[in-house]
Amino acid sequence: MSILRKILFPFALLYGAVMLLRNVLYDIRLFKSSSFPLPVICVGNLSVGGTGKSPMIEYLLKLLISNYKTATLSRGYGRNTSGFHLLDGGETAELVGDEPLQFKSKFRRAIVAVDEKRTRGISMLQSTCSPEVILLDDAFQHRKVTAGLNILLTTYNELYIDDFILPTGNLREPASGAKRAQIIVVTKCPKNLTVKNQIKIKKRLKLKNYQKLFFSYIEYSNKVYSEKPRKLISSISDEKITMVTGIANPKPLCVYLDQLNIDFEHLNFPDHHKFTKGDLNQIMEAPLVLTTEKDFMRLKGVISHPNLYYIPIKMKFFGSKALEFDQQIERYVSNKK
Repeated sequence: MSILRKILFPFALLYGAVMLLRNVLYDIRLFKSSSFPLPVICVGNLSVGGTGKSPMIEYLLKLLISNYKTATLSRGYGRNTSGFHLLDGGETAELVGDEPLQFKSKFRRAIVAVDEKRTRGISMLQSTCSPEVILLDDAFQHRKVTAGLNILLTTYNELYIDDFILPTGNLREPASGAKRAQIIVVTKCPKNLTVKNQIKIKKRLKLKNYQKLFFSYIEYSNKVYSEKPRKLISSISDEKITMVTGIANPKPLCVYLDQLNIDFEHLNFPDHHKFTKGDLNQIMEAPLVLTTEKDFMRLKGVISHPNLYYIPIKMKFFGSKALEFDQQIERYVSNKK
């Protein structure tokens, strides 16, 4: 922990107290929260930074979209617009945000919308599209909506129980907020995580009797994609590669490329970085650019690089737990309809 973060400890206590009071006022219903008559699944976290919300939303879309008219609603972080917008897929990331554009690009049948006011967004979706299920992206702290099912994500290397409130730590609210989740998923686990270690983590999290715990890991594709046909990542291993990332934690991707013995120069930008003219000129000078899918959504609309590729990722559960997770989601959706 940096010295500055330690100095800011009194502000963290004040912020934590305010968030705790806010949650209490919602819990006792002095603050209004809206419920809706259709299945609403919230995916979120307690901390700032990447916990794998986008891969989880995509997992849920893949699970539900063949049987239900499924919509996603995001704030549209980083966009230069406001209000409700229903995506058709032809937008830019500046207009709707990179992650919603990614969802629409991968799942053309999905209803994808953005609105910083989730209550209004859900009402607009109901009146314009009549979805059967709504997935709320990054809305765990948006308590003006009462979701029927809350999925809380926490990363293996930064469990919320080991963190502290902003600005001393990275938590958006006290760790006690985890009690609102019916499902907790420990994400970005090492692929060799043992059952013994899973049990240790479960004991440390001290789950409520109504909470289910799952463990997941990220699987990187062995292919790279662009607006051209996809190709094996091994086919570019001898090229001079510049990797461009604007995500919270690019380290796992770096490790993956190192494991493949791929040599690359890394241009590492902050999460949701808005590329400047100077950034884009530097990227355009690279012979071959490799990036994340989220960053590709932002770059493809502003540069025309002949060799711009991205590596997709998937979230996977350990062993038979995928079936158990799927069944819990299906049970909630079918019972709520």
